[in-house]
Amino acid sequence: MKLGIVDYGTGNIYSLQKALKHIGIDTVVSKDAIVLDCCSGIVLPGVGAFCDAAANMSAYGLEQVILNQTAKGKLVLGICLGMQLMYDYSMEGGMHKGLGLISGRVERIPDTAKVPHMGWNTLSIQKKSNVLEGIGDGDYVYYVHSYYVKPEDSTYVCACSSYGVDIPAVVVKENIVGMQFHPEKSGETGLKILNNLKELII
Repeated sequence: MKLGIVDYGTGNIYSLQKALKHIGIDTVVSKDAIVLDCCSGIVLPGVGAFCDAAANMSAYGLEQVILNQTAKGKLVLGICLGMQLMYDYSMEGGMHKGLGLISGRVERIPDTAKVPHMGWNTLSIQKKSNVLEGIGDGDYVYYVHSYYVKPEDSTYVCACSSYGVDIPAVVVKENIVGMQFHPEKSGETGLKILNNLKELII
């Protein structure tokens, strides 16, 4: 069992690898399609600008790798920016196309709240999911972001956080899982969530 962390030139990869290793998940960081295709699942890491990450994914031919993994039913996990890349497009720095795995767009957090949204915030559970087993309303997770997802369909939103607007925190669509917060920086709650994902790794 090995997760491939997609190397598209951005992302806080070291702390993510450390957290996954702590719960017994081996990882490999790569932008090689063959290497990633042999993994039991893949992770799109967070941190960075949408436009840069999307351009790098295209330049490295990673879009098709991710779509292939999705079609095979393997776990595809997006963290922060990685979750945003799963949607149709982002308005960060102009309109930029995403992967289209889930319908919706990415917009800037309204200026009615302090931007970026940085620090601890509570989860509000919207629906049951194996990903959130053992996680309850009010549990804290750690955020660092200025943009958030506005889904076309809220069916896949399993948890939200309130920050001027309702921010989708966890989305699950079959084998596709997105987290706007950083589970690798979210203490025991984050480790519980990552541990729950083991069941989705094939």
